[in-house]
Amino acid sequence: MRAAAQALGIKRSTVSHQLKTLEDQIGTALFVRTTRSINLTEAGRALIRASGPAFEQLADGLESARTAGHAARGVLKLAIPELAYRLLLSEHLVSFHEIYPEIEIELSLTDALSDILQEGLHAGFRLGGLIAEDMIAIRLTNNLNTSVIASRDYLDRHGRPEQPMDLLNHNCLRYRYPSSNQLAPWSFTGNDGIYSVDARGSIISNSVPVTLDLATKGLGITFAFTEYCVQALEAGQLEEILSEFSVSMPGLHIYFPKEYRDYMPLRLFINHLKQEAQILPS
Repeated sequence: MRAAAQALGIKRSTVSHQLKTLEDQIGTALFVRTTRSINLTEAGRALIRASGPAFEQLADGLESARTAGHAARGVLKLAIPELAYRLLLSEHLVSFHEIYPEIEIELSLTDALSDILQEGLHAGFRLGGLIAEDMIAIRLTNNLNTSVIASRDYLDRHGRPEQPMDLLNHNCLRYRYPSSNQLAPWSFTGNDGIYSVDARGSIISNSVPVTLDLATKGLGITFAFTEYCVQALEAGQLEEILSEFSVSMPGLHIYFPKEYRDYMPLRLFINHLKQEAQILPS
């Protein structure tokens, strides 16, 4: 009794009272008590034999819960739009896996404003202005610029727009968000602030790579984040137009509930991105 009370950090009388309560609930004596000793009855031995494995399993479960997320192993589930994958993960996910092979990453590619808690995810990626206030957000990139782009062949054949409203006379390749089913706005900045042009055209896609590919083939003009099409611009496959009307958008952030701020796989992942991509500190 004394040893049990010390291990539990309670009084000896409390242990005795709790054991008596247990016996009353079961309806039989579990101990034979004398002035010199205390021993198990047959019922007590039967209880230990039957419940021992369950208590061991419970202890293992408690230890697993205590150590979960405090080592470089486990599962990391992320909601990530194509843009964030292209800018942040495509170049650095392999190196992360090489350093931390025991961390399993599950990617859910989506442009939806994911409820990461309800969906059982640890973190997500979003533009800065689209993150719920009750989430911790860490900025990962500078502001992102938008570009209107087309192939030189298309522009040579159809002319180069000089004003955003000139786009109404062109075939515009538009993007539709898969989650909301809304068309992405074509936004520009002017003397009166930011405004949108109701671009029209023959193609709508829910994939930015598809609209960029069709633009390189000379089908029309498209609108995307500049960082998404840098390679095509540098290779001369696409040409940027209307750059003086470009809109700057809040940079990409990774966001997560405060309960996961000490989750080791997530912390290691964020630190790796910062180091490898040389992106902004939090």
